[in-house]
Amino acid sequence: MTLHLTDVTLTYPDGDARLTALDHVTLDVPRGTLTAVVGPSGSGKSSLLAVAATLITPDSGTVTIDGTTVTDLSRNDQAALRRRSIGIVFQQPNLLPALTAAEQLQVMAVIDGRSPAAARRRAVDLLDAVGMAAQADRRPHQLSGGQRQRVNIARAIMNAPTVLLIDEPTSALDHERGATIIDLIAQLTHQQATATILVTHDRTHLTAADQITEVRDGRLLATTPVAR
Repeated sequence: MTLHLTDVTLTYPDGDARLTALDHVTLDVPRGTLTAVVGPSGSGKSSLLAVAATLITPDSGTVTIDGTTVTDLSRNDQAALRRRSIGIVFQQPNLLPALTAAEQLQVMAVIDGRSPAAARRRAVDLLDAVGMAAQADRRPHQLSGGQRQRVNIARAIMNAPTVLLIDEPTSALDHERGATIIDLIAQLTHQQATATILVTHDRTHLTAADQITEVRDGRLLATTPVAR
């Protein structure tokens, strides 16, 4: 298993008590597969994603990526692991206004120490893979919402992560464009061999997933494979 959450519990302060966001959650996400996480608002979906991304340390339990127990790492080591092994796609693309589509990707590789020329080649290849090669030199204001989200996804896989974590990528898109983005995520998951978690409220897109897990009140109710 590439990504493994074992007996993860996460709580937050709530007045004099504590609110349980995740309650003994265990989840396996094999490499090259897409796991869709569904559930009502406030059920713990985003908390699960944040723990998997090492953005939040759980009260108990472990997160393992490629055999490394990342919950045991220092904050600096976790940051280095996120840079190299975890791609995160937030709900909003948050592209830098002054940078072109290609430059949005290139900066990720340069931060990681790759040469500018190698970064440019990788960026162009990935933009081509997400259908954005013709827009490589356009800035965010020149792109549609769907195009910006495609750049956002390409940026997340720029450093060839093992794990890809995606939070509600279609919330600002209409149904047709949203379906195209979900299909793209599934395609890239298989091509890039990432262990992908997709948090979504839209159950109409779930046929693209390999397995579906439902979270309610912080508990993982069931994980079921998607029939093909």
